[in-house]
Amino acid sequence: MTKPREQIQEIQRRVNTSVIGQERVVERLVIALLADGNVLVEGLPGLAKTRAIKSLSGAIESEFSRIQFTPDLLPSDVTGGEIYLSQGAGAGTFQFRQGPIFGNLVLADEINRAPAKVQSALLEAMEERQVTVSGKRYKLPGLFMVLATQNPIEQEGTYPLPEAQMDRFLMHVRIDYPSDADEVKVLQLVRGEEAQGAKAAPPPRVPQQVIFDARAEIDQVKSVDAVEAYIVSLVAATRRPAEFGDKLKDWVTIGASPRGSLALDRSSRVHAWLRGRDHVLPEDVKAIAHDCLRHRVTLSYEATADGVGKDQVIDEILRQVAVAA
Repeated sequence: MTKPREQIQEIQRRVNTSVIGQERVVERLVIALLADGNVLVEGLPGLAKTRAIKSLSGAIESEFSRIQFTPDLLPSDVTGGEIYLSQGAGAGTFQFRQGPIFGNLVLADEINRAPAKVQSALLEAMEERQVTVSGKRYKLPGLFMVLATQNPIEQEGTYPLPEAQMDRFLMHVRIDYPSDADEVKVLQLVRGEEAQGAKAAPPPRVPQQVIFDARAEIDQVKSVDAVEAYIVSLVAATRRPAEFGDKLKDWVTIGASPRGSLALDRSSRVHAWLRGRDHVLPEDVKAIAHDCLRHRVTLSYEATADGVGKDQVIDEILRQVAVAA
């Protein structure tokens, strides 16, 4: 029987074959899936954000749902709602019809285009793994993950996500342009797909149970006291930046919540497991620190005016905070 890690690596290989030059982004999507978290992918148009998410769903036995967020979207367009079914002679009943949020992997495309009411409906699904309609609660599937995308530069017709919702994302992943060599491979890949059309049979999809088996193994990955102290110290540096020098004091106004510590812990254990280890190293924490913290840190006006970005702040935190002996 193939081990869960080997099957997860096969999922990564398939997605990397479909999404050229974005291996780091693909790994982050897999980490979020195995950590049972949601992920926000940010990047300019045309950088394969949607393709990466659809490719991940296509490699797993799962129901893929896509919600295209627009300013006129209603909460019921996400959650579903009750409809009246007439039974004749003036009789009838209300029946709940599930919305697209009841998929396994849910793509929330251009999530920042929807107003607050829609975001609140999505927030309950992300945090509670349920939706409430007409006072009734409906549980979401056991395998459930929201993969949201947003454009970092287009502001017209968008609604900034509330801090409470941003904090619900396990990771905030940024996707950048591929290299020139990778873009040549993209041309060849798309040309080949267009030539083949629907002729090529897709490979067998990995069963959902593999994800649950992998999560059970990840639960056994050890994190020693020194690594846990390092995680807490990184988060503490975002809350008490003055203790780590004038630069951080001037740059950071609001630090990460305890969800930041939990995200670092869960994601670092997955990162270690993917590399075949049963324990977490500080290098695992450092590898995923930017993705777990960049959306949980609020910068000062001075930092923004000086062109200091969140990644630069996290770089400085990683440089300042030492690993406990």
